[in-house]
Amino acid sequence: MPGVVASVAVQVDRRIHKGDLLLTIKTMKMETGLTADRDATVKAVHVSPGAQIDAKDLLVELE
Repeated sequence: MPGVVASVAVQVDRRIHKGDLLLTIKTMKMETGLTADRDATVKAVHVSPGAQIDAKDLLVELE
């Protein structure tokens, strides 16, 4: 579902834990938080607030 990035909560090289908030997206007047599915380090952030996104877009890379 297409949407807009409302906020980005992580930075490159930051250590994150399972359940940490990565970013928030707005779709159809609703805000949804995307969280980490595992402990990891943020390798790359491919979006910024205000960016238009679509299903299957790469938003954040973890390693």
